[in-house]
Amino acid sequence: MKGISYTRYGGPEVLAFGEVADPRLGPDAVLVKVRAAAVNPVDWKCREGYLDGMLQAVFPVVPGWDVSGVVVQPGVSVTEFAVGDEVIGYVREDFLSRGTFAEYVAAPVRTLARKPRNLSYEEAAGLPLAGLTAYQVLVKAIQVKRGETVLVHAAAGGVGSIAVQLARHLGARVIGTASEPNHDFVRSLGGEPVAYGDGLAERVRGLAPEGVDAAFDTVGGEALKVSANLLAPEGRLVSIADPDVFDYGGRYYWVRPDAEDLLRLSELAEQGVVSVHVSETFPLERAADAHRLNQEGRTRGKIVVTVDWEAEDT
Repeated sequence: MKGISYTRYGGPEVLAFGEVADPRLGPDAVLVKVRAAAVNPVDWKCREGYLDGMLQAVFPVVPGWDVSGVVVQPGVSVTEFAVGDEVIGYVREDFLSRGTFAEYVAAPVRTLARKPRNLSYEEAAGLPLAGLTAYQVLVKAIQVKRGETVLVHAAAGGVGSIAVQLARHLGARVIGTASEPNHDFVRSLGGEPVAYGDGLAERVRGLAPEGVDAAFDTVGGEALKVSANLLAPEGRLVSIADPDVFDYGGRYYWVRPDAEDLLRLSELAEQGVVSVHVSETFPLERAADAHRLNQEGRTRGKIVVTVDWEAEDT
């Protein structure tokens, strides 16, 4: 099958389009015909080798963990899905090798849920990793309560934009950091935008003089330090970007595949609670360009890679 792969760590130039090994279908997995796969910052961090101490790379590596597509074959033990089912998945294993940037992926059922009927394949591909991260942090780690004030960093990004929507759904007030051009976008999601940079703490204090009940750090570094100083008494701090959060008494969170959580997100999308903004799409063969754009760190919503099946389907 056709796919993207890399045989060594490096920049986007190590990504090659061509023939990759067909996936082997385990008993508890389904073979998914990939329609779209979203790009996440973790993809290029893996490609650069930054996570080598955590995730073993078995070269050649097919990158990508997010997927939307159609089930074409269930494993022998699978009863949850049938041929023709439209699904989404956060298809992460504990090593790097068999990703979603290809024509097919063998996805364990524990990583999948049905695709939201009201989302396109491109939009649906952007939901799993970002959505699960936001959901698990807000619901399980922070345990946001109605009436609380939550600070969300990078509120216009993939994780942040979904976090704003989910926190609002949970009944919280949301203050979101974003660049000036993205302030209207953050407002459209239900958040109150504040600009990055010098004076951030004062701007947040201007909106929440007593501090925030919870802070969701997706950036790390100075944003994490500022967040810790903005917490109200008994405030909670979670970071997905910087393990230094432990120094501030907070929690470092790594999203995990969870079929029940993903199904809940699918339901929330169908209810109109959660939407996914796709800023740009690239064909599979231009995955390197998608990585480059994501690595710039200024994306509104999601960047998505698509697999063109039109010729075969017609």
